[in-house]
Amino acid sequence: MTAATSANRQTVPVLDFGSQYAQLIARRVRAAGVHAVLVAPDISLSELRTLEPIGLILSGGPASVYDPGAPRCDPAIFDLNIPVLGICYGMQIAVELLGGRVQPGRAGEYGAARLTVPSSGEQGAMAADLFSGVPEETSVWMSHGDQVGEIGPEFVKLAATPGCPLAAIRHRRRPFFGVQFHPEVTHTPHGTKILENFLYRVCHASGTWRMGNFVDIAVDKIRRRVGAGRVICGLSGGVDSAVTAALLHRAVGDQLVCIFVDNGLLRKNERQNVQSTFRDHFHIDLRVVDAADEFISALAGVTEPQRKRIIIGKAFIDAFKRAAAGIPDAHFLAQGTLYPDVIESGHGYARTAANIKPHHNVGGLPAELGFELVEPLRDLFKDEVRRLGEVLGLPEHIVWRHPFPGPGLAVRCLGEVTREKLQLLRQADEILLEEIVAAGLYRSTAQTFVVLLPVQSVAVMGDGRNYQPVIALRSVDSTDFMTADWSRIPYDILARVSNRLVNEVRGISRVVYDITSKPPGTIEWE
Repeated sequence: MTAATSANRQTVPVLDFGSQYAQLIARRVRAAGVHAVLVAPDISLSELRTLEPIGLILSGGPASVYDPGAPRCDPAIFDLNIPVLGICYGMQIAVELLGGRVQPGRAGEYGAARLTVPSSGEQGAMAADLFSGVPEETSVWMSHGDQVGEIGPEFVKLAATPGCPLAAIRHRRRPFFGVQFHPEVTHTPHGTKILENFLYRVCHASGTWRMGNFVDIAVDKIRRRVGAGRVICGLSGGVDSAVTAALLHRAVGDQLVCIFVDNGLLRKNERQNVQSTFRDHFHIDLRVVDAADEFISALAGVTEPQRKRIIIGKAFIDAFKRAAAGIPDAHFLAQGTLYPDVIESGHGYARTAANIKPHHNVGGLPAELGFELVEPLRDLFKDEVRRLGEVLGLPEHIVWRHPFPGPGLAVRCLGEVTREKLQLLRQADEILLEEIVAAGLYRSTAQTFVVLLPVQSVAVMGDGRNYQPVIALRSVDSTDFMTADWSRIPYDILARVSNRLVNEVRGISRVVYDITSKPPGTIEWE
């Protein structure tokens, strides 16, 4: 038995019906010590059986179950005699298949809602497995327009909110539970407990899965897929590509070649740091491509955010193609794509997730490039990648570095990208990070950066009146980067940053602080 097979012996597949948070469910399951994988909603029973599941979770999704073409699962999964938890759309599709009825709600229910869970009588007894340790009154996060309207006598109501009488249900004979709310998001305070109850009280999981198991699984998959071929890995200097390179190096050793593209959109001293880190620490074959002029010229006059990303993606691929031409027997391209990148680009298993913004490393490789894609981190979130980096023995300054977007400073320079604006951004970014590090806040904030706005503000400087650009500060707290809240940085630190920016960076007249959460905003401005 291989290491991958052994680690997979207790698996909970998550059927992805297109929810923005589908992989977040899998992440919560893995954090609870149980192996979880995302699968297509219409997975066949034969494929499902090969995973040897101890339970199934049906995710949410944007469709209505009664719409033509809405994603569906095989009704026979409810005859496998393994526990099933339906979340939001997953609950609704299960009810439809098991004889109930879903209907439009009188009003949509979005955001926090008050859930009531009975503790006595038949309902209390039937609710005990899923809601053990959960208060009778608790807050949950709702996001639905439809809801279950009718259930047959084979179902039992477990919980309700003021806007949703059937907020949680259970089948009397089958091991099926359904919740209309989202236990996987942090806005449901006892959501983790509900998921753990399903895993341990209902599925009887052993809880032996750890990130070390992921390393064994990933290394085994990479070796079997790559064989004797060579792999090219795109390095950016961030934690995602660093962990990808370390994982590939453990799997295939000298078959790995790393390429770093200097696109002219990098942070200050980024190129030098990448060269010293990966050549000295990893002893990996690193090729550096100087493509700054090419990228900046291609972006001249472009202001539309999606167009910027597309141009950068094409230039990135062209630069890679030139560099790869000098590497014989290179058949594979490895990228540090994470699940938030995948879902924001609309590439979920159900193909129904909204395309929020394209990522140059998701679905952007043309067939003529000639590589097969290797994305070993595709199902992971940032916090999981950091834990993986620690397991692989990467140094702390790499593992805990704040994320940096693939398109670089181009998406933090609103409007047209110019060399002058990029230089201003680099200076401002360095000052902000210096102060955040000095205040001991770098590890406690998830991502901190500056954005150059395409507006000018009146300023009085040196007894003169002029108009100069405005800088926005952005800092968020998050664990998975699917949701985030703005960082409560102390006022005195913000004041010090603002004072330094206005006085030390020529061309800045005003500093503002972004206090938008995700959702509704994304972390980056473009």
